[in-house]
Amino acid sequence: MGMATREAYGKALKKLSEDRNVVVLEADLGKATKSIEFKKHAPERYFDMGIAEGDMIGTAAGLATCGKISFASTFAMFAAGRAFEQIRNSVAYPNLNVKIVATHAGITVGEDGGSHQAIEDISLMRSIPNMVVLNPADAIEAEKAIFAAKEYYGPVYIRLGRSATPDIHSEDYEFKIGKGEVLLNGEDIAVVATGLMVAKALEAAKKLSEQGINATVVNISTIKPFDNELIVDIAKRIGKIVTVEEHSIIGGLGSTVAELLIEEHPVKIKRIGINDEFGRSGNAEVLLEKYNLTAAHIVETVKSLL
Repeated sequence: MGMATREAYGKALKKLSEDRNVVVLEADLGKATKSIEFKKHAPERYFDMGIAEGDMIGTAAGLATCGKISFASTFAMFAAGRAFEQIRNSVAYPNLNVKIVATHAGITVGEDGGSHQAIEDISLMRSIPNMVVLNPADAIEAEKAIFAAKEYYGPVYIRLGRSATPDIHSEDYEFKIGKGEVLLNGEDIAVVATGLMVAKALEAAKKLSEQGINATVVNISTIKPFDNELIVDIAKRIGKIVTVEEHSIIGGLGSTVAELLIEEHPVKIKRIGINDEFGRSGNAEVLLEKYNLTAAHIVETVKSLL
């Protein structure tokens, strides 16, 4: 088991503290989001704005107009939800260099319950013009995504998790914004996954191979801009796709794939995700079971589609 992607954010900020153009803003959750690591090394460029997410985003935008690279951190529910207007109008509309790093996304927030489990954030953020949306699969990819976001000029939303996830990448992995990653090649079915569900997809592929079913597994860590070419090529080559995400099936990865292929190359698609309902309080692994976000359910879905 690796570490949580939010932990990787803290590691990345320690390194980014050496760049005097980088500033970090927080909304009273620095210990949880791990942005506090930046404060240890560059306290003069760390701003805790208190429980005022809109103010945090507005201030991050203001600093960006002065040439700073602003990283603004809070829980995904508060970033995408409470600060949506400021992200849309103060960051994305003027295309400013602000990175919104949203931790504790999805139902694996666990015991914090449905009110704090952001399952709509990808849908909200990908609908905003100029916004890049990243959802790394493990801590290694998360750290590299943070560095890539720093080098990219413009608004970026980075979705991170609370729970530890298995490492599926090696340290020499090269992350590129806008590019999907084929982890396994198979001719029977394609499983396209994002975030922590990539590891579940790989686990499912192993189980399927034991039953004589060979799956292609794709990691989509950039939801926007989407790797259209890769997905269309897979649709043409294989013809059957299952999407998997720890997010609502409305507006997330599954919607993105379906929207693309209905125009470019219609194929059979099954979407696995949260089925238009809120999360609940409970242990993260128990919740993944309850909402069918498991390798076993991926296997069942693949078999039913085949």
